[in-house]
Amino acid sequence: MSASIAGEADARAVFDRLLGELRPKLHRYCARMAGSVIDGEDVLQDALMKAVKAFPHAGPLASTEGWLFRIAHNAALDHLRRRTRQDAIHTDADPDLIVDSDAVTDARQSAAASLRTFMRLSVAQRSSVILMDVLGYSLQEMSDIMDATIPAVKAALHRGRTRLRALAQEPDDRPIPALAAPEQVLLAAYIERFNARDFDAIRDLLADEVRLDLVSRTQATGRRDVATYVGHYSRLRDWHYALGRVEDRLAVLVCDPADLTRVLYFVLLQWSDGRLAAIRDFRYARYATIDADMTVLAKPGGLHSPR
Repeated sequence: MSASIAGEADARAVFDRLLGELRPKLHRYCARMAGSVIDGEDVLQDALMKAVKAFPHAGPLASTEGWLFRIAHNAALDHLRRRTRQDAIHTDADPDLIVDSDAVTDARQSAAASLRTFMRLSVAQRSSVILMDVLGYSLQEMSDIMDATIPAVKAALHRGRTRLRALAQEPDDRPIPALAAPEQVLLAAYIERFNARDFDAIRDLLADEVRLDLVSRTQATGRRDVATYVGHYSRLRDWHYALGRVEDRLAVLVCDPADLTRVLYFVLLQWSDGRLAAIRDFRYARYATIDADMTVLAKPGGLHSPR
C-alpha cells in the first residue's frame, strides 16, 4: 500500500470515528430544527450520506466538526423547504444588536423547550438558539455553520430568545392526537407476542418485502434478513416492550426490564394489510429519546413479562 493510500485510509478512519462521536449532537440539532426526533433522524441520515460522499474531495478542513454541522444545517433547511416552502431562511440583520446578557437563563430555557415550541421560531432564530443555547457554539462558529454574518446571527439569537420567553408563558392547550384504532390493535398484539417471546409468530407477521432500518447500524429488506434481526432479540434480555406514542405516532416503547418506568429507546412499525411492512428500531440510536415527546399508552407491567 502506498503512503498516499495509507494516509487516505487513516484520514477516513478518523473521519468515521468522528461521525460516530458527533452523531448524537448532530441529531439533537437536526431534531430541533425539524421539530421531530423522527424527522431529525431522516435529516441526519441525509446529511451523513452527503458528508461521506463529499469528504474525499473536501481538502484540508479547519474544523471537521464545523463542516459537518454546516452540512447538517443545509440538510435541515432542505427538509424544511420541502415540507413547508414557507419558512424564511435568514433574519434581517441589526448590526447594533448585542447578544443578551442573561445567557445562562436563556440556555436553560432553550434546552428545556420542546421540539414543538422550537418550530414556532423562524428558521434562522431556531438555528441560532439551538447552536448557542443548546449546543454551546460561539458566534463565529454559528456564523460559519449558518453562512450568515455575525450581526445577522446576533439578531436571530436575540429575537429567538425573546420569542421563546414569550412562548414559555403560554398554556399548553394542544389537543391529544387521535391514534388509529386498527393500528393500535395490531401493535398491541405485536407487543404481547414479543414480550411472550413468541418469535415464530412475529416472523409470521413479516411481509415478503419488509424493510428494516436498525438506525445507526444496518438496513435490510426481505423476510429472511429481517427474520434474522428478530432472532437477535430472542438472545437478549435487556428489553421489555410497551405500547406508546412518540410525538404523534404509535410506537413500541422499549423499557428497562428492571425498571419498567424507564424508556430506553423506541421502535416504529409500519403495517400493510395486517403484515409488517417496515421496522425502524432505534436500539443503537438511543440519543433520539433525549428530546422525544413520548407517552406510555398501556402500563408495561400489564403485558407479559420476559421469561
